[in-house]
Amino acid sequence: MESLFVNKNSIVRAIWGKADTVLFIFAGAAAEFALNKAVDWLYYTGRLPKDPLGRLFSTVEYSHQIIFSEKEAALQAIDKITAIHKGVEKKRGAEIPDWAYLDVLFLLIDYSIRSFELLERKLTETEKVEIFHVFNRVGKRMQLAGLPSSYQEYCATRKEHLRQNLISSEFTIDLYRQYKHHLGTTRYIILKQVQLILVPHYVKKLLPVGNMAWIKPFLQLYKMLRLFKIEGFFKNALLPDTYKEQIRGLEAKR
Repeated sequence: MESLFVNKNSIVRAIWGKADTVLFIFAGAAAEFALNKAVDWLYYTGRLPKDPLGRLFSTVEYSHQIIFSEKEAALQAIDKITAIHKGVEKKRGAEIPDWAYLDVLFLLIDYSIRSFELLERKLTETEKVEIFHVFNRVGKRMQLAGLPSSYQEYCATRKEHLRQNLISSEFTIDLYRQYKHHLGTTRYIILKQVQLILVPHYVKKLLPVGNMAWIKPFLQLYKMLRLFKIEGFFKNALLPDTYKEQIRGLEAKR
């Protein structure tokens, strides 16, 4: 039997095997994609402004595919991601900087931890290290320069990258306009509220999301409903119609 890329009992599978946790990771990615200095690369393909949810969902879907695949299939998925980006580089005649790839890996680690802790429980240091190692293996397969060698080094590098590589720009404003258009007013408001309690303080300062987080009591209620497994109605209400089946599918694959 072929070995798995991520151990079946790994905390990473527990995190990425629940639709609502994945949605929180999605919310964090939406925030940082909008602020990243390399977002012009995503605008170059045209896909991000036309279909921002689809572009974000593809990032999440590839991550999920890697986490829940056998080792060889996961490596093929990573190689496919690399090939897609190399194709974009060839068309544009320039290279995507390694730090931009690292930023995506870093945010996936960070929001895996933050999302699980908001919805479930505090993670142990050992579990956080395990999450780091899984995504670091993805970076090694992509042959990225500047990968941290430990979780502690990652934490320091992550803070440094946030301050160096994020900026509020015209892309930020445009993307949030697109998020509202594609999500609808109610889900857009919920997205901004989730981001207020999820993202690091420095990221929050740069976002057009306000500063009053009234969602915390509702989150506590939702967590209680989860205990009794009766949260389905609220979860369905949060899911964008276009991606409802795909996100449910992510949960089913665990």
